[in-house]
Amino acid sequence: MSENPLSNRPKDNKPSKKSNNLYWIYGLILLFLFIAILTMPSGGSRENMDRKKFSELIRRQQVEKVLIVNKEEVEVFLTREALETEEFKKFRNNSGIMGKQDPQFTLRILAPNEFEKELIENNITYEVVDRPNYIGSIISFLLPIGIIVLIYIFFMRRMGGGGPGGQIFNIGKSKASLFDKENTVKVTFDNVAGLEEAKEEVKEVVDFLKNPKKFTKLGGHIPKGVLLVGPPGTGKTLLAKAVAGEAQVPFFSLSGSDFVEMFVGVGAARVRDLFKQAKEKAPCIIFIDEIDAIGRSRGKANFTGGNDERENTLNQLLVEMDGFGTDTGVIIMAATNRPDILDSALLRPGRFDRQISVDRPDIKGREYIFKVHLAGISTGPDVDAKKLSAQTPGFVGADIMNVCNEAALIAARRNKEAVDMQDFQDAIDRVIGGLEKKNKIISPEEKKIVAYHEAGHAIAGWFLENADPLVKVSIVPRGVAALGYAQYLPKEQYLYTYDQLMDTICMTLGGRAAEQIIFGKVSTGAQNDLERITKLAYGMVTLYGMNEKVGNVSFNDPQSEYAVTKPYSEATAQTIDEEVRKLIKSAYDRTIALITDKKAELEKVAQALLEKEVIFQNDLETMIGKRPFEQQTTYQAYMDSGKTETPESTPPSTPEEENSASVTHENQEPTPQN
Repeated sequence: MSENPLSNRPKDNKPSKKSNNLYWIYGLILLFLFIAILTMPSGGSRENMDRKKFSELIRRQQVEKVLIVNKEEVEVFLTREALETEEFKKFRNNSGIMGKQDPQFTLRILAPNEFEKELIENNITYEVVDRPNYIGSIISFLLPIGIIVLIYIFFMRRMGGGGPGGQIFNIGKSKASLFDKENTVKVTFDNVAGLEEAKEEVKEVVDFLKNPKKFTKLGGHIPKGVLLVGPPGTGKTLLAKAVAGEAQVPFFSLSGSDFVEMFVGVGAARVRDLFKQAKEKAPCIIFIDEIDAIGRSRGKANFTGGNDERENTLNQLLVEMDGFGTDTGVIIMAATNRPDILDSALLRPGRFDRQISVDRPDIKGREYIFKVHLAGISTGPDVDAKKLSAQTPGFVGADIMNVCNEAALIAARRNKEAVDMQDFQDAIDRVIGGLEKKNKIISPEEKKIVAYHEAGHAIAGWFLENADPLVKVSIVPRGVAALGYAQYLPKEQYLYTYDQLMDTICMTLGGRAAEQIIFGKVSTGAQNDLERITKLAYGMVTLYGMNEKVGNVSFNDPQSEYAVTKPYSEATAQTIDEEVRKLIKSAYDRTIALITDKKAELEKVAQALLEKEVIFQNDLETMIGKRPFEQQTTYQAYMDSGKTETPESTPPSTPEEENSASVTHENQEPTPQN
């Protein structure tokens, strides 16, 4: 790529312009100092004296005249003969402004009338004067104004950006952070793992800027905008940083909320200023993180009227994106995890031409992400990125980074020289289930209920063909309210059949069914399970068209942000409720039958939990035999492949059922968002 044209451009003189805004303050300070010099006493020496010293001067007839100032201070002038004496020679050169003689002594008085009588008795010339206090008057006048001005400047600077350059006249300036040759980003594509397809897409953005003729010589146009879409924590911002690090061109980075301001028109002004700066520094990239802050659909749930500041900002952004030519070398990148609420005008070709899905990584992608984070950790020989990736289904890059950090902290607390696999297992447990509550006191009755509840989950998942195989069962209290949890190993899949979803519901109901069979009553521990199966059952009936009576229809989620009414009648709503209850009841009856048939196995697993508190898949195979199905898990198939392949393209988003089935909690613990 040719040298950046920015290198030959003269340096920006904006700082000197910003300093001009303070000249009027400097002028006020100089004016105040000038008035103070005019009104302050002269630089000659004068001394304070008491009444005794004054009486002595009168007795010696050395007082020429006296000025009584404001009836509280007396200025004493000595005679010419007194000044000729050795005692007072230091006052000989006392002269004020324009040669006026200054007093030699000052005296404070409390009773001016009595003092005047004393002067008259001693035949001393005196004069009573009222001398205004110019300094006090000026200060009393200017101080409140100065305080108001300072408060105004402070708030305007805070609202206009604060810090250097955030003066009141810069409130409409862009808040974008500029990364260029002097302030480079250290992140490159080597730091981004598990997003190979997305990396290939954004690598083209870098190529557009480095060698645009390669793409335009055949008549093509460089895309104007690239939108990164995906769940939180998948690496959208990291990918944008890698583009900044690889492109070696000016990179403007800011958040969508930086355009939002309480003043009308400020957001639009900042958009204009941002694109003005970008054109001056082209070729360059503008990255707007969380663009949904200003890019929401217009006219939906808008109760603020047509002059809504956010809409004005969006309108200006639309105009700017469609206003500059494709040959300017300015490319817009944006990221959001809520693409469904973005305005359609923002997503059309010509603005955001490319939409790149940055989805949750699959098992191969997670392995490569683990390898990136493990590179900076002292690990033991037993740490295997493959095993870790298999035990963290549904995890995104941020979760994996958290697991690695927690493992390092756990190993440090245990005074280990390296982080081993057990530390990672404990870190995964902490991320999924919360902090282990070792000192939490649980009654034997509650512990028994938890053991049978978790054993019910384990047995149901073990003997249901389409359920996820068990990895670990624990009755150690974790988190805020979780008294136990069961961890499963979901299959990496993206389409689910009716039988698979029903087996998932049955497995989730296994805990409550076990309580009903063993104790003849149920507890509140299944609250989290019931929430998940209710959501899944309603999805089967209203979204996936898996109910004969309701039919092959898919209704919008009534909890959506802009929904005002349900997209179906009251009669249909009643039918949906009835079918959901019927579906859950049939699954519960089936689970009751299964747990009853496998009651002996349930007793073994529950007793083992009461004894060991934690059991694994190998323990289940020892107690109740191998799983009666030949189905291989994704992890087993991946490990059997015997080699690590380059991560493939990430399929569409995994349905919610995969993550919700990965772990079940006892006693009202919210489902972890992996």
